[in-house]
Amino acid sequence: MKQFFDLKKILPDLIVIAGFILISFVYFAPAVMDGRIIAQNDSLAAIGQGQEQRDYMERHEGKRTRWNLSMFGGMPSYQMSPTYDSSKPQDAVKKAYSLFLPNYVGLVFIMLLGFYILMRALKASPLLSALGAVIWAFSSYFFILIAAGHIWKFVTLAYIPPTIAGMIYIYRKKYLLGGLIFMLFVAFQISSNHPQMTYYFLFVMLFIAIAFLAEAIQKKELPGFLKSTAALLAAGIIGAAANGSSLYHTYEYSKETMRGKSELAHHGEENKTGNGLERDYITTWSYGVGETWTLLVPNTKGGASVPLAENEKAMSKARPEYRQLYQQIGQYWGEQPGTSGPVYVGAFVLALFVLGLFIVKGPL
Repeated sequence: MKQFFDLKKILPDLIVIAGFILISFVYFAPAVMDGRIIAQNDSLAAIGQGQEQRDYMERHEGKRTRWNLSMFGGMPSYQMSPTYDSSKPQDAVKKAYSLFLPNYVGLVFIMLLGFYILMRALKASPLLSALGAVIWAFSSYFFILIAAGHIWKFVTLAYIPPTIAGMIYIYRKKYLLGGLIFMLFVAFQISSNHPQMTYYFLFVMLFIAIAFLAEAIQKKELPGFLKSTAALLAAGIIGAAANGSSLYHTYEYSKETMRGKSELAHHGEENKTGNGLERDYITTWSYGVGETWTLLVPNTKGGASVPLAENEKAMSKARPEYRQLYQQIGQYWGEQPGTSGPVYVGAFVLALFVLGLFIVKGPL
């Protein structure tokens, strides 16, 4: 009888996954062992904003309200925390994917595992794939998101690398494996309820598809490329359809908000309507051009928006009589209203990237 799978072949992958679990626990030790939680600004705000829904459920024997007055003067509760019966199987699969690990530990684990899946799709060895996953997962921005409580955004970003892996498998004609991976993680991404990140990711997908198209034309394999593209689209549609309830209601609601066409107008402008948002509003929290250097040098714009008095190195040379003044001066002086810290990737990683441009061959 033929063995269903070769344990010896997948043993290195299992060892790496066990290592990821250990790394994720160690990073948050001892806090996670003591049951402590992070005081996340957005998460704390969400607790208060969700109190109205919890009170309603208590009064009406578990029934959910679909409107909440505590957000922006009133908005549908399904935009705050989408809950649909149709998504319950998917939620169970997501918990299994995170191996039912505790909250913060599970977040770091899925970030590590997702990039590991991508690296393996790129035919890297388990060791090299594990190294790439650690470098990816421990870039500063992801931990800034955890600290701020931007969990939906974090989780969506964690599902993007394995989605790319599914795409690569499909274009390498592993249709069943690639289609299942792509379908699954497209569904996971959309259910994470941060369409903005998925929208940005679509551009990455487009560039990858163009790269494979160029290779197909060069090798005169255009029919194979078209077949792979059709498989990719089919898997993507199925993944999106799994979130049909959420997508449809978001689409309907968007038409009545300031992000779509709205009939609301300022006092004295009753006859005016607008479409979309002002550019300045959209880019309020965007990196400035010069601030992009923080990818290489972390404190190019001063670091986090905290008082200068909290910088031990600066205070070691400061005059103590001006301590109160330093408490009023912020370290950050970039283009955003404020920040929890710089998006730092690392000089080592960027050096590897530049090196890879010359060494690594192929469409990617």
